Amino acid sequence: MIPKFSNDTALLLIDVQQGVDVLKHWGGATGRRNNLDAEQHMAWLLEGWRNGGLPVAYTQHDSREAASPLKLSEPGGAWIEGLEPAASELVVQKDVNSGFIGTNLEIELRRRGVKRLVVAGFFTNMCVETTVRMAGNMGFDTYLVDNACATTNRVGPDGIDREPELVHDMTVANLHGEFCTAINHSDALGLLEQDANKLERVQGNE
Repeated sequence: MIPKFSNDTALLLIDVQQGVDVLKHWGGATGRRNNLDAEQHMAWLLEGWRNGGLPVAYTQHDSREAASPLKLSEPGGAWIEGLEPAASELVVQKDVNSGFIGTNLEIELRRRGVKRLVVAGFFTNMCVETTVRMAGNMGFDTYLVDNACATTNRVGPDGIDREPELVHDMTVANLHGEFCTAINHSDALGLLEQDANKLERVQGNE
């Protein structure tokens, strides 16, 4: 059973910036991504959290890499339309994969009384994964909304171009049951209303 999300449960949106769709940068000449519904699922989550008055937080990536489209000085650094933060919501800027490294994210969440994190955003296997791993290690009760995340294909050192859905699914499998509990957006929205008796919390390291 997973108990109802309450005022100690923050929605954390990772790097919802326009540069995530510069697919040739992330996946090479054949760049492509999975889950084209991710933004809509994030928008529904955002609406649910705001309507319920629960805390919302964002990370915003400002890459150290000169060629990266995720730089605040470039158009790709801008927010995706419809997912922009409200003035009262927490935004932390980062320049590495984890939302907790070099930022005040942890202390600001603790100050707000946040004990549970519901995470979505980009990319599943990069900044989402690194942030979720750290959140679990820091003792946050962490939930990954797997269908409100997306990633791109990845070419390994063996030259094999792996499909984005495979990369995404393997990442979720690695995280679920160890660093977090993976749920979908419908589950997350339902937990704003009541306990989920049919779902199982499976976070490890406790």
